[in-house]
Amino acid sequence: MKDAQKDTILSHAGRDPRGNHGIVNPPVYHCSTVLFPTLAELEASDRTPFEGVHYGRMGTPTSYAFEEAVAELEGAFKSVSVGSGLNAIATALLAFTKAGDHVLITDSVYGPTRRFANDSLAAYGVEVEFYDPTIGEGIARLLKPNTSVVFLESPGSLTFEVQDVPAIAAAAKAVGATVIIDNTWATPLLFQPLRHGVDVSIHSATKYMVGHADAMLGVISCADEAHWLAVKKAATRTGACAGPDDLFLGLRGLRTLSVRLKQHEANALALAKWLSDRPEVTRVLHPAYPDCPGHALWKRDIGGSSGLFSVVMKPVPKVALAAMLDHMELFGMGYSWGGFESLILPVRPGAIRTATRWDDPGIVLRLHAGLEAADDLIRDLDAAFVRLNAAL
Repeated sequence: MKDAQKDTILSHAGRDPRGNHGIVNPPVYHCSTVLFPTLAELEASDRTPFEGVHYGRMGTPTSYAFEEAVAELEGAFKSVSVGSGLNAIATALLAFTKAGDHVLITDSVYGPTRRFANDSLAAYGVEVEFYDPTIGEGIARLLKPNTSVVFLESPGSLTFEVQDVPAIAAAAKAVGATVIIDNTWATPLLFQPLRHGVDVSIHSATKYMVGHADAMLGVISCADEAHWLAVKKAATRTGACAGPDDLFLGLRGLRTLSVRLKQHEANALALAKWLSDRPEVTRVLHPAYPDCPGHALWKRDIGGSSGLFSVVMKPVPKVALAAMLDHMELFGMGYSWGGFESLILPVRPGAIRTATRWDDPGIVLRLHAGLEAADDLIRDLDAAFVRLNAAL
């Protein structure tokens, strides 16, 4: 769909009604074994294992449809679907690292990414170093001759620092490092990192792409054939693949991603504005706010926002925090985000930082603004603060 806008791509990419009896949505292929009628066709398939339908784990029409749609949104050569966001992160890191390599990972990274790097990559003989997410072009001083990967996440998990993606990518490529980014927060609708120098873009499709908190799915999009082939080989070696029903739910979720994201954004901004006026709140950590680190970069490169942000509250006893959170009517307490439902979660960014310090003594609450009416969400938060203050 040359020159098509993103809303149009969302509606049409990864579909082939003519090849599916006129049916609008691609069918779900539950598949392990694929039969070949002749020895010649079996041997031909073995010679091209990453093309066509060869074995269920290698790819099916369902996975190809989802990957085609995501690749078109990302402006990628091709995409690879796997079983979860962390599966996508691990697969991408394994694809471009080996014993003796050095990798740089932003200090604001998703906690499980940090654990995989520290526990698994390090065990394989990879040197892992974390860097200040606000470092920008200064990352050049941390690069080594054996730096194989620079890993970004922008905005960062929990604290939402926006990174200077083009500057970091340019410095990394100068030494031949592969640039990988976790782009889950922005989705391909708000930011297309491959157009800013990134080689590999990762999404936890569990979040906004699926959009309904009912599937686990990850996807890795690559700027060119060489990076795609490395990722596809890594996924094949480790058996990383996505289930057919989850792929279907991801593809279905993409169709409404644009309209949902607008509501998530509007609700999050309304909540952030209301919370910024609360006496209990000392800071709002949202890229659209001028005091959020990297706000100018957000305006330059992203310009829109999703539904996830944090606030810093004044210190309160745990009993008061429990009184606040234990009786929410609309906000649930739970991990993940990106679904239709609103979530609230106390987090501890200082507990995992190593390259930077998080010294704020206040309580950090991460909120995901779902698709409910903003006024109802605000009433739920207002009642929560009443309970908190009564418990002080």
